[in-house]
Amino acid sequence: MTILQANRFSSLVGEIYDAAANPALRSAALEQVSNFVGGCAATILSRDAAGLAIEIHQHFGTDPRFRQLYRDRYVELDPLLDRHLHFAADQTVGVTDIMPHSDFVATSFYREWVEPQGAIDLATVALERSGARTTILQVLRHRSRGTVDDAMRERMRLLAPHLQRSRVMGRQIGARSHTVDDLADVLDGLSTAICLLDAEGRVVHANAAGRRLFADANLLAMVGDRIVARNTQTDKIFRSLLEIVSSSEIESAPRRQVGLATSIDGEHYLLHASALKRERHLSRDIATTVLFVQKASMVSSLVPDAIAAAFRLTPSELRVMMAIVEIGGVPDIAAKLGIAETTVKTHLGRLFEKTGAGRQADLVKIAAGFAAPFVQRTGSGNDTM
Repeated sequence: MTILQANRFSSLVGEIYDAAANPALRSAALEQVSNFVGGCAATILSRDAAGLAIEIHQHFGTDPRFRQLYRDRYVELDPLLDRHLHFAADQTVGVTDIMPHSDFVATSFYREWVEPQGAIDLATVALERSGARTTILQVLRHRSRGTVDDAMRERMRLLAPHLQRSRVMGRQIGARSHTVDDLADVLDGLSTAICLLDAEGRVVHANAAGRRLFADANLLAMVGDRIVARNTQTDKIFRSLLEIVSSSEIESAPRRQVGLATSIDGEHYLLHASALKRERHLSRDIATTVLFVQKASMVSSLVPDAIAAAFRLTPSELRVMMAIVEIGGVPDIAAKLGIAETTVKTHLGRLFEKTGAGRQADLVKIAAGFAAPFVQRTGSGNDTM
């Protein structure tokens, strides 16, 4: 995965969570998911544990006729649909995990359903799995792209937890009355600091993580109803993000901007600002911008193993990358890991080569792109995959 691909992954994760709150964005987000993993069509569907009913939740790239044929006949011939009960929850299952591809092309499922859609292969990954039903992401691979490869499998695996959590968020929001208090409860369940700002830059609402961020005051603080940066570099980045997002309301500039800032105690943070659609007749104190602030820390939610797999990093290279995110400078990394500075620089060069990054800040952004924004709950919860 190159740095451009990693940045696209990070942006796509944002689009997936945007779609949780806005159902109108879900079709476009699924299209981007399909394109990113290398597919030509994608479907999110569920089947009950008894195998009696199937529900197609979202789809992209499939003709209505083929969706109906799948429901009526070919669901029973799909060799992958029920296989997730026998594989790890986060494993992408491809045809070659079940049978030789040469045997697959001889099946009526392939000849009558897959091939007529211009596809040659397909892969699936579980989004939710319980005693009642299994929900999967199914992606078709166009014949021009060849059969499912390891890159497609890995990208589907990395996106699966974000799609699953987005679906949970969507159900939570959709099942409630959409009052301010209800939405605040959802936002307070996220570990990412989220602040809603009005057109004048005043804070309309901050979630629990945002309030903790302001209370710590190492990066940003609250003075009255406005956000104040604690150092010059952060202030410059913060103001620049708001200016760019503000200009995007009247120009064709990007609606989402990201910056990397450092707190007064040396911690790295990712600042992510995005414009909210606002009707012109609404009052000025309505939220127009959402600001996300996330600490770039190599905690378990950043999935170090997934980062290592995505870029084929050795254990030593992964340790150095983690240290870059958590510590920063080469001398400090060398002291922390107990190795020579020249060794750190050697690993750093290999990290640049494998990831396509050009500087340490790019490595931090790549790592932050793998973060899940949900609070890591402790104790006996009821969360399921």
